[in-house]
Amino acid sequence: MATSPRSADTISLCSTVSSCPDRNGFYGGFQRTDKPKEPLSKAQILAREKKWIHMTENWSIYMSKNYKKIRERCRKGIPKSVRPRAWFYLSGAYLLKKKHGNLYETLLQKPGNPQVIEEIKRDKHRQFPFHEMFLDEDKIGQIELFNVLKAYSIYNPKVGFCQAQAPIAAFLLMHMPAEDAFWVFVSVCDVYLEDYFMSGLEVLQNDAAILEGLLKKTFPSVYRHLQKHKIEPLLYMTDWFLCAMTRTLPWDTLLRVWDCFLAEGIRVIFKVALVLLGASLGRQKIRKQCNGLIETLEVLKSPPEKVLEEEFILNNIQRLNLTVQDFEIEHTRQKQKREKLRKMEQQHEQAANGSSSGGGGPK
Repeated sequence: MATSPRSADTISLCSTVSSCPDRNGFYGGFQRTDKPKEPLSKAQILAREKKWIHMTENWSIYMSKNYKKIRERCRKGIPKSVRPRAWFYLSGAYLLKKKHGNLYETLLQKPGNPQVIEEIKRDKHRQFPFHEMFLDEDKIGQIELFNVLKAYSIYNPKVGFCQAQAPIAAFLLMHMPAEDAFWVFVSVCDVYLEDYFMSGLEVLQNDAAILEGLLKKTFPSVYRHLQKHKIEPLLYMTDWFLCAMTRTLPWDTLLRVWDCFLAEGIRVIFKVALVLLGASLGRQKIRKQCNGLIETLEVLKSPPEKVLEEEFILNNIQRLNLTVQDFEIEHTRQKQKREKLRKMEQQHEQAANGSSSGGGGPK
């Protein structure tokens, strides 16, 4: 399966390492940026912070009676100072922590599955290796990343540990204390990306088919191009979905996408994927240059810089002509296709068993 060029395996090929971190703590890698953030006025920042503090202090009221306002403010972008608290509430992690008390600390005291623990140890150094939190094993980032992943593998042994979980956990640890990050991580893995990390990746395969159906509706020319060259969705969307864009998008864009993702769910990842597909392959000139699978995947792995900018992504996912009903219709359609395929397979199997055990042949 093709992976994003933004992955940890190839990140060393990206930008040179600087002696000073950028404003987000990156010394290098594609997510480092030396471009200053367009500042809001102090009055605008203060006003937004006050609104978010008021919302979190009255969360149940807003969720039950004015969720539209929460969604609207997430789409505008959550102020940096309140983002950790906002994500903690948006994800429902505050309820999990309240329900389970000191369970996180209890999980850390348990030994865990030795095989899983070894897998986590081998993988933890690969996450955001150019960020100040994860530069080496002695840094707090790698220590807390190991703890969060270990605790989750014990909390949900059915899933255990999947490599694609690690960048999500590391990303959350950059924003909040380890225990809070753990409960947000639990919510993301068990609710937002439910069953994504199970062996067999059946849910991911299903969502790949849904993405293909939505692509046919939103960008038919891109859909036809991918069909022509027999390019299956799993070849380009696996990293996008399994890692919730953490290894794909520039930092500022990623933060804005996650503001929306935690408010609106997996549909946001679908929409970002569609924007990346449409913007990368939407021009006929580009499609003509892509004469096959390899050339097309290269384009999808390295979208133009402009396409990855936060305003471009956020503006275009809002412009997509897709409703909640469109997602539901496509989900139902794919479910029916799978059921039909299963019935056909069962019939073939029964027919094969019947012919192998039945008489009628010469004796």
